[in-house]
Amino acid sequence: MLALQELDSTIARLEHRRQQLEGGEELAAVRGAMEEAESKLGEIRLTLDEVASDQRRLEREIDSMDQKAAADEKRMYDGSIANAKELEALQHEIANIKERKSRVEDELLEQMERREGLEARATDADREMAEARARLEAVGGEAVQELDQVVVDLAEKRTMRDELAPELDEGLLELYEELRQQKKGVGAAAIADGVCQACHEKLSALELDRLKHTEGVKRCEYCRRIVVFV
Repeated sequence: MLALQELDSTIARLEHRRQQLEGGEELAAVRGAMEEAESKLGEIRLTLDEVASDQRRLEREIDSMDQKAAADEKRMYDGSIANAKELEALQHEIANIKERKSRVEDELLEQMERREGLEARATDADREMAEARARLEAVGGEAVQELDQVVVDLAEKRTMRDELAPELDEGLLELYEELRQQKKGVGAAAIADGVCQACHEKLSALELDRLKHTEGVKRCEYCRRIVVFV
């Protein structure tokens, strides 16, 4: 329980510090610009990957049609087909292949032009992101580094909390959460040397003895928080 309280207190402190660091309007604006640039670059790169995939598919289609047309033309001229109707049908098939190939080549050309435009946009977006990052570092300085660390620490502590909370009794956890909301984020505290470390009241010897022999949840007689002997 005390480990959970320590995590929650640390998370609250880090969250407050994060809000302080992000509070500056200029810093927030510059960070927003960098995130927007990163998002823009990510979208362009994703589209580039899709276009490149389409381009490869079209190239394979063209290659397949070239092979099919070459094989049909070889059959048409190698003397293996004597039937006039069959030759006419083969000529018609070759013509259809070339027509389809022409359409696919036009589509491929469009994709190549689109890819070229996207690559130019990606270069611009990459430059914008680099400029935004440099501006952010200039504006924030050490604050930026601290904020990045705070974000990392917050994620780590929240993960630890998510792993620890399910290990506690559900009813105890519910009471703890209610107390945290009522008592400025502190729902549980240690009793050290007879003193509640949350409200700093010294409990009587009689009350301490009663708590030590209490089964289940122990609570401070003054602040009513959950208490744990250490």
